[in-house]
Amino acid sequence: MGTGSPPAGGVARVCPLFVGREDVMALVLRRRAEAAAGRGEMLLVGGEAGIGKSRLLDEFVLQAGGRSVRADSFAGDRGTPGLLLLGIAAALREAEQDAAADRLRELVLRAADDAASEGARRILVAELAATLAEGLATPLLLRLEDLHWADQLSLDVLQRVTVSLPLVPSLVVASYRSEEPETSRDFTTWRLGLLAQRRAEEVVLERLDRDGTRRMLASIGGEEPAADEVDRLFDASDGIPLHVEELVAVGVDAVPDTIGEAVVVRMARLGENAALALAAAAVIGREFDRGSLGAVLGDAAGVDAALEELIAGNFVVPAGDGFDFRHALIRDAVYGSVPAARRRELHARVVGAVPQLSDAAMSRHFERAGRADEAYARARRAAGRAAALSAHREAVDLYRRAERTVPSGTPVAERAELHRLLGAELAATDANREAEREFSRAIELFHEAGDPVAAAAAVPALVAARHLLGAGYEARAATIEEALDWIAGVGATPASEHVRGRLLAADAAAAMLDRRLDLSLRLTEEARELLTDDPEESLAVDVTRGAVLVFAGAGEQGWELLEHSASVAAARGWEAAAARAYRMIGSSASVLLQYRRGRRWLEEGIAYATRIERWNDAHYLEAHLAHVEWATGSLDAAERRASRARADGRGGITTEVTALHVLGYVALSRGDTRRASALLTEAAEIGERMNELQRLSPALWGLAEVALADGDAERAIELCERGRRGSEAIQDAAYAFPYLVTGTRAHLLLGDVTGARGWVERAGALVRSRGIPGTEYGIAHAEALVALAERRLSRAKELLAAAGDGWDRVDRWWEGTQALLDRAECARRTRGPAEAAALVDAARARAEAAGADALLARTDALTRRLARGAEMSVLSSREHEVARLVAAGATNREIGESLHIAPKTVATHVEHILAKLGAARRTEIAAWAVEEARRGSAR
Repeated sequence: MGTGSPPAGGVARVCPLFVGREDVMALVLRRRAEAAAGRGEMLLVGGEAGIGKSRLLDEFVLQAGGRSVRADSFAGDRGTPGLLLLGIAAALREAEQDAAADRLRELVLRAADDAASEGARRILVAELAATLAEGLATPLLLRLEDLHWADQLSLDVLQRVTVSLPLVPSLVVASYRSEEPETSRDFTTWRLGLLAQRRAEEVVLERLDRDGTRRMLASIGGEEPAADEVDRLFDASDGIPLHVEELVAVGVDAVPDTIGEAVVVRMARLGENAALALAAAAVIGREFDRGSLGAVLGDAAGVDAALEELIAGNFVVPAGDGFDFRHALIRDAVYGSVPAARRRELHARVVGAVPQLSDAAMSRHFERAGRADEAYARARRAAGRAAALSAHREAVDLYRRAERTVPSGTPVAERAELHRLLGAELAATDANREAEREFSRAIELFHEAGDPVAAAAAVPALVAARHLLGAGYEARAATIEEALDWIAGVGATPASEHVRGRLLAADAAAAMLDRRLDLSLRLTEEARELLTDDPEESLAVDVTRGAVLVFAGAGEQGWELLEHSASVAAARGWEAAAARAYRMIGSSASVLLQYRRGRRWLEEGIAYATRIERWNDAHYLEAHLAHVEWATGSLDAAERRASRARADGRGGITTEVTALHVLGYVALSRGDTRRASALLTEAAEIGERMNELQRLSPALWGLAEVALADGDAERAIELCERGRRGSEAIQDAAYAFPYLVTGTRAHLLLGDVTGARGWVERAGALVRSRGIPGTEYGIAHAEALVALAERRLSRAKELLAAAGDGWDRVDRWWEGTQALLDRAECARRTRGPAEAAALVDAARARAEAAGADALLARTDALTRRLARGAEMSVLSSREHEVARLVAAGATNREIGESLHIAPKTVATHVEHILAKLGAARRTEIAAWAVEEARRGSAR
């Protein structure tokens, strides 16, 4: 905020005292000292507009000493890739890092001239980051202002350079505006990603309290303010320092309602030339130079005097070779005060007077000058360049400007292509609803232009967007079928056959996602025949085919095809195909009990997607890696990763639902069934909207486990049956196998051994039908539970050992730990206390290591049973009689009548029997009685 000359009233408008940020300043100074010692880092300083971020950094530069340089981002910069990097290059030159400065500038300008592929962009980011790291290899404080306006290319380079910062003696401090509508989702994702990976630190400035406002007023006025004045300014300014300064500067008793009004009041005090210059500067942009201002005004001679008055009034400040508005809010207020006709005139002057502006900037000025044709041409060109550099948010803004300014005589086909391009960029930023609208409009216009083949070519992107919005397979398949009809009327041409192949490939992918495996396999064969001349599209078909094979039980063939496709696509720079292959490998492995394979490819895929800035893919893979971590018993890691994926996923529905599954499972494992139920119910609602088994079934299974944990066996059975029916409808086994054990436990909780046996037969047949490796352990485990309930203890022991060893081989922690407890119970019933105790101890160790309170509770209950000892299992003669009648299904009243004792006495006997047997339910008494009778007859 700096110190300015006092205005006519004699009050220095800018607060000369640094107020209310002492703790933050101490932190920043510590980080500067650590950087000087060779441990650099990036520090983000956030806060509302006017909160004092720039003032903090001004004060920091003064206190820290050493070499410091500055580069700024401005509103509108997102439309021009590399603008902030050019500013950093100029800053490095100021710091005498000429080689790094020249190389940065050369790389940015070369990228602006060339339409780079996504692969080339990745290399460009790496080169730019390495060059910037070289410039920071000598001690330097690099100050970056208003990073929320930075272009995507610059953000990507800064993200990559954070890897090198701990090895250099420089500190990068960057300010950004929080809670700002203009803050892009790309910036938010970038920031959250850095913080999650601990590659940056963040401080957020809070508003001043009443005492802080009082100290500001005292510093500005040079004396202690009256209490009523403090209250008046504190209420009006909301504790925002810039508001305090502007309101004080107005110097009137009636405080304006907004800072904009305060700026307008101050503008009225300016001389005519200064007021004209201020309006022109606001139209040029926040940053401007003397020459451009003079050219726009047409009065170079009067510019110096006008600038002196504006600097003295603290409207603008010198910035390098030019000038800058003291704050973006001041520039906005000035711009808003200029009459519309005058604004159009000034924008028209800018495009004539400042020809060196970028296409993106020029398109903005042309649009606001009312010159739509020129705005359209510049915006289309700049948008294409931004898209080629994967600067998707910038491309969206520019294509939207092109849409607004499209000339009336533009051919329909060109307008259709504009909508398609905008849809593609919106999809890349996960704005799927908007993307769906743009693709739909493009298709309408392609039809209007008489080009059904082009219309059909846009359909795969349309159905992909609709999938992420929850459209079911039937609706998507119908859209694809309609598009196939369009091109059927055209006849077989190379173009129409290629589009037909792409439509069949899209249908195959949709069928695979809905686990219609046989249909998908047939469609991939048809599609591949039509796409033999397009290796990238053919590879995408192979990815679908590989996923079908692994879910159909042809594991190794499918895994080999998927892994080969990912490697080839990555090596050839087919980044969309490579990212999809990583998604298919990682997500399939996380579902199909291939956790070690899944971890390897998910981690590699996350690194790959991050390198090429495909954030939706990275977040989706993160969510599935979180599932692998839960499945293998790393609950804390799973929760952290799933929470991060959900927060960073920008509303991607597939990421959201997968993260909810994992978070629900973690809560279930910790015994928090209320939270688990809420999370999994939310996931189930999403799955129902999407009408996809892979989104719905995991939530239903988790809810069944929750019901089981809460003792609601009937609800658990209902959910298991629903899950089984969903899988049976499409002959799926991958999502059916977890229900085997859960459904069996639920039936046994009701004492329904017959029902449990029937459940294992029904659900087990479905799982056997595909033969997916690892799922057979679910069958063995469920059959063992039935055998245990039927007191076929030798068979139960054999099956439980096989199931437990199997779960351990595939690292399936949840069922594996429970299998240990089931084996312990089996050992207890076969009079093997030492074996039972050892198995309980092993289960406890696993549960404690994972922090799984739900399993610890079961472990404790079994431990208490063992602690009672064998002597407590010896029943009295009367208790034997009661147990025999319980086994026969008699009620307490019926038992009392048979033994001539009161029902209350019977209830007491039943409690004693349960305690001695270490049982929890009458069904266990019955099972014990049956086993005792069998042993007696054997003797």
